Amino acid sequence: MPERANTSKGRSFDVAALGEAMVEFNQIHPGQPQYLRGFGGDTSNAAIAAARAGARVAYLTRIGQDSFGQALTALWHTEGVDTRAVQGDGEHPTGIYFVSHGDAGHEFSYLRAGSAASRMSPQWLAGEPTAVLQAARILHLSGISLAISPQACDTAFEAMRLAREAGTLVAFDSNLRLKLWPLARAQACIAQAVALCDIFLPSLEDMQALTGLSDPDAIVDWGHARGAATVVLKLGAEGALASNGQRRERMPGQRVTPVDATGAGDCFCGNLLARLAQGDDVFAAARYANAAAALAVQGYGAVAPLPYARQVQVAAG
Repeated sequence: MPERANTSKGRSFDVAALGEAMVEFNQIHPGQPQYLRGFGGDTSNAAIAAARAGARVAYLTRIGQDSFGQALTALWHTEGVDTRAVQGDGEHPTGIYFVSHGDAGHEFSYLRAGSAASRMSPQWLAGEPTAVLQAARILHLSGISLAISPQACDTAFEAMRLAREAGTLVAFDSNLRLKLWPLARAQACIAQAVALCDIFLPSLEDMQALTGLSDPDAIVDWGHARGAATVVLKLGAEGALASNGQRRERMPGQRVTPVDATGAGDCFCGNLLARLAQGDDVFAAARYANAAAALAVQGYGAVAPLPYARQVQVAAG
């Protein structure tokens, strides 16, 4: 764990995640009209991944008072994710998205404009959300948490401020989605978020777009230079590169037959944070998360293939 962890001992939650959860419709066969209903939203996926890894997890968001919101609530209860900081909204809907598959990989189509989660505000954090932030060892957010609306961006930064004030570590996944905001705004906001986080979890693809850098070590240097004590760069099928500022270790990719990469990065983040909260150093946590993500890409959807701890332990040897 990074150095600031000494003030986050004895907390009720290992991981609290903030962002937007959505209902997913994932294409079963490329070019065919059949879709499998599931669940998604990057930080929700990471929260469930962490819970399946054995962490005590809470989620902070707003959902519509609709059947999709009810389904998400039932999912979190089933997965053991605490929902006291989930607020229902009777005027704005739960977001949904579609995943299609083709020769170029998977493509996302979103119906999330004006969603309940996009209406979160700094004032909404007062009460239960702040109490959860203060009770967590790690707060996890992403670029999507910032991108879904300007007021959601303000909320995410306020949550980071409150977390740091309480001694809660902050983890941030770059998760760049240029369909949600212009590149220039993404660059500015993500750089600011990295400066406020303890654990930076970018992907190679994101950082190439955000910084123009393609060398993994240069990207890790970029994260440290902006203030992140710990950087773990996700390299997809090539594994990961982890750094604590003094030491670096490359985790090679595992040979698997991928079916659907949806949510693989979220799986990696959730498992890594769970293992950090449970006492692993960043290198052991990244090796574990690498094995978990390799299992996740062998099934369809963002949530269904997320592995349980016993499966990862077998896969990791």
